[in-house]
Amino acid sequence: MGRLIAVVGPSGVGKDSVMEALCAACPGLLPVRRVITRAPGAGGEDCEAVSVEAFEARRAAGAFCLHWEAHGLRYGIPQDTLTQVQSGQDRLANLSRAVLPEAQAVFPRLTVLHLTARPETLAARLSARNRETPEEIARRLARAPFALPEGVPAVTVSNDGPLPETVARALQALQPVRG
Repeated sequence: MGRLIAVVGPSGVGKDSVMEALCAACPGLLPVRRVITRAPGAGGEDCEAVSVEAFEARRAAGAFCLHWEAHGLRYGIPQDTLTQVQSGQDRLANLSRAVLPEAQAVFPRLTVLHLTARPETLAARLSARNRETPEEIARRLARAPFALPEGVPAVTVSNDGPLPETVARALQALQPVRG
């Protein structure tokens, strides 16, 4: 059986960049393409952008093994991710911390990679991506500190420095669980 490696962290921590680099460094590690109720071409990750109506129809039909709402959007992890993990593939997914307890139940061998960064790093990255207004960025940064749900073990890696250093630390931290 493979593993789902859930990448979590606050907005602007660089989850997408770290995930892309991890997949490049580990050819057997495949990213999960999320389904999101985001406008097509909104930037950011490679996702399948759908309307709320299409998302809800898929959810009702059982198309997602995990789904949640955050920041006014709906997110879904396709059901075939579970099948792939059960057949031995390792998958890497950007998840919400709120869905981690459910993810533990669905994916018994779940591994959580918790990325962190200093507030000034987060602010600079959020501003640079040009997806939110200054007010929306301020609200994200003012949210309660990022904390994982109780009972969810994780490996924590700082992403304040150069990406190759973060990826090297993440690979080292994940090595015991990837072995």
